[in-house]
Amino acid sequence: MEGHCSCSRVRYRVGAKPIITHCCHCSWCQRETGSAFAVNAVVETSEIDIVFGEPETIVTPSASGKGQKIVRCAHCRVALWSHYAGAGEALSFLRVGTLDDPDLCPPDVHIFTSTKRQWVRLPEDARVFEEFYNPAEVWSDEARARWKAAKG
Repeated sequence: MEGHCSCSRVRYRVGAKPIITHCCHCSWCQRETGSAFAVNAVVETSEIDIVFGEPETIVTPSASGKGQKIVRCAHCRVALWSHYAGAGEALSFLRVGTLDDPDLCPPDVHIFTSTKRQWVRLPEDARVFEEFYNPAEVWSDEARARWKAAKG
């Protein structure tokens, strides 16, 4: 998979399929994106190669109080991926909308739906969680092994 920012000054390539793809409906993601939700594909940071450009990392507040590091294009400021405190920098939450083909990463789960906008309708077969979930109950063995390996 490949992707880029709006001005195309930063292009990246991802060498692995996502561990999981979240559609997050929390109020923090709504504010951060200026939209109703954020769609993030979780992938090992080691699997992201910057083809060209020099993104910058901005530290922003988060609901946990521990902040998040958002990797953005230094020119157009589009968010490309984030590092959350709980995952560290070994894992990236890639903004699916920046992929050349976002359809490659449909949401596996919808999280924090307790703050979902009322007018957002989810598919009947969607895996929905009012808050977060227990990865041991949701993720495949392979996904859990990849997360553990990335975290060291």
